Amino acid sequence: MHQGKSYFPHPYFFVGIGGSGMMPLAMILAGRGATVAGSDRALDQARLPAKFDWLSRMGVQLFAQDGSGLVSDDQIVVASAAIEPTVPDIVAAKALGCSRQSRAELLAKLFNASPLSIGVAGTSGKSTVTGMIGWILHETGRDPTVMNGAVMKNFVTPDAPFASALVGQGEPFVSEVDESDGSIVGYWPKIAVLNNVSLDHKSLEELRDLFGSFITKAGTAVINMDNGEGAALAMALPAERRLTFAIDGDADLVAHHLVERPFGVDFDLSEKGAPTIRATLQVPGRHNVSNALAAIGAARAAGVSQKAAVAAIAGFTGLRRRMDLVGEGDGVAVLDDFGHNPDKIAATLDTLHAFPGRLLVLFQPHGYGPLKVMRRELVATFATRLGPDDLLVLPDPAYYGGTVTREVTSADIVADIAATGAHAFYIPDRAAAAAHLVAQAQPGDRIVVMGARDDTLSLLAADMLEKLSLR
Repeated sequence: MHQGKSYFPHPYFFVGIGGSGMMPLAMILAGRGATVAGSDRALDQARLPAKFDWLSRMGVQLFAQDGSGLVSDDQIVVASAAIEPTVPDIVAAKALGCSRQSRAELLAKLFNASPLSIGVAGTSGKSTVTGMIGWILHETGRDPTVMNGAVMKNFVTPDAPFASALVGQGEPFVSEVDESDGSIVGYWPKIAVLNNVSLDHKSLEELRDLFGSFITKAGTAVINMDNGEGAALAMALPAERRLTFAIDGDADLVAHHLVERPFGVDFDLSEKGAPTIRATLQVPGRHNVSNALAAIGAARAAGVSQKAAVAAIAGFTGLRRRMDLVGEGDGVAVLDDFGHNPDKIAATLDTLHAFPGRLLVLFQPHGYGPLKVMRRELVATFATRLGPDDLLVLPDPAYYGGTVTREVTSADIVADIAATGAHAFYIPDRAAAAAHLVAQAQPGDRIVVMGARDDTLSLLAADMLEKLSLR
């Protein structure tokens, strides 16, 4: 049985089709023969026109978010729970009596129907591991379908500039699954990957329950033994249903003798019952060694040999916005990064600090809610991970309208960090914050643009690089 074109009797309408989780799902449906249309606030505001031009070229009909795209009760409306009921598309859908599905419900339905479902869970690294597994399976001829929340550089072509999905004809369906909204409970993976468990959107108690039930459903669970919470969950599974990995630890797959390079890392891979082989990655940092072990483990569980998996992963070039080198101008490197929770921010700063050069960081929080939940951990991460000469600026959080309580602001975070002696500044306007860093930058420095849920951060990073190049 292959996962090629399927029969979809109803047309789909995506409200917020440009979103990082919505667009790849829309592309998979369209690639499998469904009729797909949608609207997006960013389209109405003329933000990111290249993305919407590409969707149009792919045969997706786009509408203003004014209800005009909804014309029949036959349409299935796909919208996240965050979409307010007052949005005209939702009002129109309700008036017509259209059935509604969340992004997670629709994805879970496609995922669970696939003969080889591979689900990637965990607080950090999901998108990278999903991309790595997708690339290994692609390179070894398995022709997978891949659903990612980030653009996979390996699959970017002039015809597919926003390759956050891959539509394959083979049995594997690889997808990251999200715990932040609790939707992880809807997935039934044949192979489950658990990268790590740490504080982000939910309490650890809730995370233990969600991740624990996720790996219990799987035929094989691939689990990171370097993460205490993950290791505890792993030990609750029967030995024959778990495949463990670690760096310099006791596990089925072990990485040791790590040698870091500025934009890559090499290591020895030992697998019980197999010869040790040298692995090389084109993505940097210890955290990416861990991600690679997770991906190789999932590929092994899917029947790919160790040798073939290691050979394939050497060609993985990374994801957009994951410590993504935008370029160098006037001796200053500009990087674009998705870091937005304490673990991800720490991994990026630690990786960059392994090499000389001051860090100038612009961190745009991804909302006021997360600032409140993660305040203490965010402050501690920046206070301990910034070097004595590093510079941090925080503009106001990303905000797209709607009601939101602003109990904790960027100014509060900066005040807490500055109180520890770190160089942190609150500059409310993002363009002014970027201009400040460009003005401060000297040859040998590295500027890092950080934040989630806002694709315009990549445009900001490119603009900063251009200004540096013109100096």
